[in-house]
Amino acid sequence: MVDITHKVTTLRTAKAQAIVQVSSEETIAAVVENRVPKGNVFEMAKVAGLFAVKNTHITIPDCHPLPVEYTAVEYEIDGLEIRIFITVKTVYKTGVEVEAMHGASVIALTMYDMLKPIDKGIVIREIGLVEKKGGKSSFKDKTPKTIQAAIIVCSDSISKGIKEDRAGKVIVDKLRSHNVEVSSYEVIPDELELIRSRALELSEKNQLVIFTGGTGLSARDVTPEALEPILERRIPGIEEAIRSYGQKMMPYAMLSRSVAGTIGDSVILALPGSTNGAKESMDAVFPHLLHVFSILKGANHDSVG
Repeated sequence: MVDITHKVTTLRTAKAQAIVQVSSEETIAAVVENRVPKGNVFEMAKVAGLFAVKNTHITIPDCHPLPVEYTAVEYEIDGLEIRIFITVKTVYKTGVEVEAMHGASVIALTMYDMLKPIDKGIVIREIGLVEKKGGKSSFKDKTPKTIQAAIIVCSDSISKGIKEDRAGKVIVDKLRSHNVEVSSYEVIPDELELIRSRALELSEKNQLVIFTGGTGLSARDVTPEALEPILERRIPGIEEAIRSYGQKMMPYAMLSRSVAGTIGDSVILALPGSTNGAKESMDAVFPHLLHVFSILKGANHDSVG
């Protein structure tokens, strides 16, 4: 199965459809008037669809088991066509479009099975996705086209060449995967005044400045102390999201002192210096964090659901 452990949980919705076409108006009348020998077609098919949605992961090998938190079935009759619409919602890491289509197809098959004794000319067609919301596609093209970022690795040992940086490179790769231009990358020692001066300088040229390292509790971990006094506005939700996500991955995440805030129109982040800590922090808030740049430019908060 595809690894989704790095994804964040969001509200995800999918709507699918299927069409059952019968061969006579008498069949439609029998369905509407509840005269089909096998029972109430609409209700039986609906129940079958609900079971199908819940058990999609059993039928489709690569589908993940997920919490189905809402399912609704609607029918429309147009001539000899019975149009089936099914909506599925979950709050989870992956979408429910296959679940919705699976439900629509089973509803259609149930109708076929119930109606075949009275109509030999039934056709099932146009099973497909109508719409989906909540995944990556819901957040595309809602941020400025060009965002420049500076990456600063804060580490005494890396600046001396004793260790190799991996956390900063993870951050660079993540930013580039979201079309963020990395304008500079540098390694500096854990010196409070140097960290502070670099933050002030780089915030004038970049919309995003990310520090990695120095957020722990050792005597030389001073990145939060360097940044907090110069941040004009804190963004506690980003800090909470990073720690909450990290805590689900490993228990020591609660010890990290990640920081997020703004200097002017630039967003400043201070992330852990470990490779996994940096990667998980980026996974926790990207690409959703990029919406802040639209807000800083005066966009309406409602532009993203």
